[in-house]
Amino acid sequence: MSAQQDTVAGIPVNYDETKTGSWVLPDLFALQGGRRVTDAREWMEQRRPELLRLFEVEQFGKCPKRVPREASLFDAGSPAFDGKAVRKQVRLYFTEDTARHQADMVIYLPAEATGPVPLFLTISFMPNALMVDDPGLAPGSFWNREGERMPVQPRPGAPRIGGLDVEKFISNGIGVATLYYGDIEPDFPDGIRHGVRGHYLPAGREWPAPDEWGTISAWAWGLGYAMDYVEQDPDIDASKVALHGVSRLGKTVLWAGALDQRFGMIIASCSGEGGAALSRRNYGETIAHMIAPTRYFYQFCGNRARYGDDPHQSPVDAHMLVALIVPRPLLLQTGDSDGWSDPKGEFLAAVAAEPIYRLFGKRGLERTEMPAPGEPILHDMGYYMHAGGHGTLPGDYDIFIDFMRKHFLPVDAEVTDETR
Repeated sequence: MSAQQDTVAGIPVNYDETKTGSWVLPDLFALQGGRRVTDAREWMEQRRPELLRLFEVEQFGKCPKRVPREASLFDAGSPAFDGKAVRKQVRLYFTEDTARHQADMVIYLPAEATGPVPLFLTISFMPNALMVDDPGLAPGSFWNREGERMPVQPRPGAPRIGGLDVEKFISNGIGVATLYYGDIEPDFPDGIRHGVRGHYLPAGREWPAPDEWGTISAWAWGLGYAMDYVEQDPDIDASKVALHGVSRLGKTVLWAGALDQRFGMIIASCSGEGGAALSRRNYGETIAHMIAPTRYFYQFCGNRARYGDDPHQSPVDAHMLVALIVPRPLLLQTGDSDGWSDPKGEFLAAVAAEPIYRLFGKRGLERTEMPAPGEPILHDMGYYMHAGGHGTLPGDYDIFIDFMRKHFLPVDAEVTDETR
């Protein structure tokens, strides 16, 4: 949200730190039988599966099992960006209905690479042709606010809305890929008629069961098909894929990373409520705002609505979602004026999840006071707050590259400051 409002969907919004209330977070180490986790193996084999099931049933919803499907490489490698990059375009198929349920993913790789490279994979709010200034892209289509699918008609020389700076990554030896989330399922309540959730509905049903997938789970499920292709591409190091998303797509990449440990790094931008911000902390957007009938109830499973009146009753909170990324690197990017997404709530969730990073011998944030805007923490768990509002700013990509180089290219990394 661009400006602070007193109420949203008729529900009060708090931006006063003295009115955030008090809370007790669910214990990360307590197994459901009462015993406590004591080592990394018990976490991975016992506690982590418990938490996944809780988030499936209580927040995001269970997905159907993915059936592997052959992707179509319709652009096997074309020069792009004055020969600095090689472009590939891949059509992913999500169901047996290959004409209806498909998404195009574009991949750019450094032309001078001599071996497999790391990949920055971002799930986008816009089709590829609006994200990247490249006339060689398949035009694609998008869903408008009226629920209609419209063809993309990029104009030569017109700036791209998404502004994804491919060359910045390429010059650092890192590949870039993007795909449009609306190709998996449109982002509005009636989008289920057009997306993958509708395809999987049993005959006679118009909506998933209360513990079944909302659109966040659907988008995360679709990202698994992107990873299926990446694993087959010899020019990409599939163990070094950084998955990125903003806002509701920040929530999506956190959940995708929890479900699918093939993603080697997660970069979640301004994920807020339902993502990395603590739900029990009454600040900015709350569960009640999200699940309101006029807003984003469809992004979560139906059971999530049970906690709108009292988030303290939920068996899960954001620190648990953050902990599900361990032991892989995780970067939370926020904005200091984005009160709606509660950057402090994200920081506190990261602090609360730090003991699980330590359980694996990894570095958490290692501080309990928020850093100033522009001061990145780039340990195994990272946090970066820009001076500004909701979303990702051009300068944030420099931090993402630093984080990727530090953890994926440590021999060549230039990020040596101990505070990072």
